[in-house]
Amino acid sequence: MTTISLALGAGGARGLAHIHVLRALEELGIRPVAVSGSSIGSIIGAAYCAGITSDELVAEIESGLDDPLGLLRDMTRINRESFTSFFKKGGFRFGQLDLERLLEGVLPDEFPRTFEELEIPLKVSATDYYGECANIFDEGDLRFAVAASSAIPGVFLPVKKDGRFFIDGNATDPCPISVVHDLADHVVAVDVTGGATGDPTERPGLFDVNYVAGQLMQKSIVRTNAAKHPNTVLLRPPVDEFFALDFHKAREILDETEALKEQAKTAIDALMV
Repeated sequence: MTTISLALGAGGARGLAHIHVLRALEELGIRPVAVSGSSIGSIIGAAYCAGITSDELVAEIESGLDDPLGLLRDMTRINRESFTSFFKKGGFRFGQLDLERLLEGVLPDEFPRTFEELEIPLKVSATDYYGECANIFDEGDLRFAVAASSAIPGVFLPVKKDGRFFIDGNATDPCPISVVHDLADHVVAVDVTGGATGDPTERPGLFDVNYVAGQLMQKSIVRTNAAKHPNTVLLRPPVDEFFALDFHKAREILDETEALKEQAKTAIDALMV
């Protein structure tokens, strides 16, 4: 029987498009043997591996992440000690957000706390800051792992564990293909890095150049890794116009990338022949 593994890439809000691939798998009745994820890909991947459906994910997003006041509302779900600690360690100061505390408030109650609770094996990619390398987590504290993988530089504090500091997985492995390559016959990888938009006849501004340069480097890493593994199908939805923190545009992102579901179904069907 042909098997597949799933690699979900980094991209912040753009990664909401991953949900269409999950829905494709659900409609095809196919279950990957393993899933890997970086940044938002680790969060959505963990939810999927825990048995949370695509419809449940969309419902959770629509009730919270695309509501500017939803974060503050959900933060009240944290116990008093954690809530106080969150603000002592930075609160909502830009560039100083404590992602571990934040996730405690916004993740659904059914989101597991350990890898061992997952129904499908998951590998989470984060970047070891001082080690200057990718680090894969696949056991123990799941919420720590997704926080480490999703700690966007300049937005969230680096996440510390056992004397080491971790930042967003997109810095070293934006779409962790290699870690699930040998676990299945084929890898379905979803790249949601951004790209250049605008009038190609106009000189881009300083902000746009700085932003797009980083995205192009990440995109290059993904393409290179996919080329190293010829049994990989690389899917890329149209997400260039969105930024990593555009969670308030959740419905727009899901609508703009809806065609990804059928693209994924076609690609996966071809693999299963």
